[in-house]
Formats: sequence, structure tokens, C-alpha cells
Amino acid sequence: MLSAGRAPNSTVLVLTLGGTIAMTRTAAAAGVTPTLTGSDLVSAVPGLQDVAEATVEDFRQMPGASLNVDDIVSLVGRLQQAYGEGVDGVVVTQGTDTLEETAFLTSVYYQEGTTPVVFTGAMRNAATAGADGPANLLAAVQTAVSAEARGMGVLVVLGDEIHAARHVRKMHTTSPGAFNSPGTGPLGYVVEEAARFHRSLSPTAPVPLPTSGLPQVEIVAASLGNSGMLLEGLADEVAGLVVAAFGAGHVPETWCSRLEALAAVMPVVLASRIGTGPVLTSTYVFPGSESDLLARGLISAGALDPYKARLLLIAHVAAGTPHPEIAKAFLDYP
Repeated sequence: MLSAGRAPNSTVLVLTLGGTIAMTRTAAAAGVTPTLTGSDLVSAVPGLQDVAEATVEDFRQMPGASLNVDDIVSLVGRLQQAYGEGVDGVVVTQGTDTLEETAFLTSVYYQEGTTPVVFTGAMRNAATAGADGPANLLAAVQTAVSAEARGMGVLVVLGDEIHAARHVRKMHTTSPGAFNSPGTGPLGYVVEEAARFHRSLSPTAPVPLPTSGLPQVEIVAASLGNSGMLLEGLADEVAGLVVAAFGAGHVPETWCSRLEALAAVMPVVLASRIGTGPVLTSTYVFPGSESDLLARGLISAGALDPYKARLLLIAHVAAGTPHPEIAKAFLDYP
């Protein structure tokens, strides 16, 4: 087991994007909205100043559901600046609706991988008894300044669990323990105010940040008796497609010719709607099976769920990555 406390005089940059962790009630609203600043969040955490000297920036202030890819591209640009500023780690707070996707997209783009970047949030807003935001923020800072977190890529810390951005998923709508990594388990835990890692990850090659507009990439999901009508006309509307297929990578037979035609003009990625476990390559051979679809030109998503597969595809299409290289990029996520 690896363990690490903080080094003396550690510094951490806290970038806030809004979300439940920054939400509370106001006199004008019956419910909660993101109103707390980063300084509000940091000042509400007992003992944080004993872990690191925190610099806080309010990067965005919105619900997680309203974040978009452009916001994360801008965030990565700020992270690259932070690397040059010499901070020991960066913590990003945001809404949990999209946290698994934003953390993953950041990991796809982030090129200064030795400086830890840790995403966190909250399932209970600040006006709720037992609000989990302060504890999650403290654990995220403790992880971000850990020597063992350096070179581990982008991490997600909630409920004292340390997850890899490529594996973590939100698995419950309301539970404080909503986040886990169903295929692998956590990388480690925060115990006695220190991050303790059980294993490491092999690095993946970063994708260059886009220099122009982002491509439109959509997800079409298979379901019982689905006609596939949403596939019609996509060749003129999108630059890439992710198929959220049944099981290990299967779709209705009626989809096959449409998908083959689309794969001839754009990258079409085959993922499983299950979200846990890989797309197979050669077990089934019926029309619409994984081997049939891969032979028709679709790209396997490996173990990536459809949502993360979409983000990786967006990044590579925006970068102008050739089709064969896009297929190889997904092999980094077995």
C-alpha cells in the first residue's frame, strides 16, 4: 500500500464551477441554486488551512447540467497555466450531474500530468443537515497535495474514495455514496487525513486542445424493438456517432446497413449501454453482433461507457486524428 501526507508549505489552486456543493437557499427561491463562492466553500472547511495554502478562483457558477465541452476546454487551458505557476495540486469543484464526464474529458486533454488534478462535488447542498461538500473538499485537497498523487492523472474524490477519472461513474441519484468505479474499484482512500493509493494506472497519450469549433457527436441507444429511425439523416448532421448497444455490443439486425453506411463517412464507435465491462470482439457472429459490426467498420469503445466514448471521439475528431488512429486511441481503455 502506498501512502502520503502533505509536504510542508503545500499550495493548492481551487477552481469552482458551481453545482450542488455551491448551492444553498436564498430568500427569492423555494429551492437551492449555486450561490456560494469558492471563498465561501474553502472557509467552511475546518482544518483546510493546515493542509495547504489555497488560492481560489470562481471559474464558473452554474449547475453541472449546464456545463459544456467548451467550458472544459477552457478549464484545461487554465490547468496548463497552473502548471507553470508551480502549485502542488489543483482541485476542481462542480456539480455531480456531469462530474464523471468533465473529469474524464479533462484527463483526455490534460498534458501536464505530474501536477495532480482532483475533481470533487457534493450530493447534499450546503443548506442540508449532513452536507458532504466540506468533507469532500478537504479530502480532495489532501489528495491533491499528496506526493503519491503526482503522475496519477486526473482523479475524482468523494466520500473519502479516490477514483480514476477514466473509471468513475455516478451510480445513484441521491446517495452520498453515489460515485464508484464499478469495473475496477477505487484507486485508494483518504485515511487519517492522507491519501493512500492501492494501485496506479498506465498513462494515456493526451489529445491536443481544439483550435476551432467543436464537432457535433451524438449517442444513439439501442432498446427493445427500436426501429433505428434516429440514424436516418445523421450523415448530414454529425461528425461522429456513438452507438450505445445492447450487452457486449449488439444492435437489432435492422440497424446494420444504416450503421455500415454511416461508418463509411464518419467514425462510428460501438459501446455498451451497460456501462460496465468491455465490448467483445469475436464471440458472437449473428447480424448485429459485435463481430459483425466491427467488420462493417465500427470502432470498439473497449470498456468506455457511451458517454465517455463520445467525449474521447469529440476530442479526436476536433484534433483531426485519422480514422485508424482513433481506433487505436480507444485501445488505451481496455
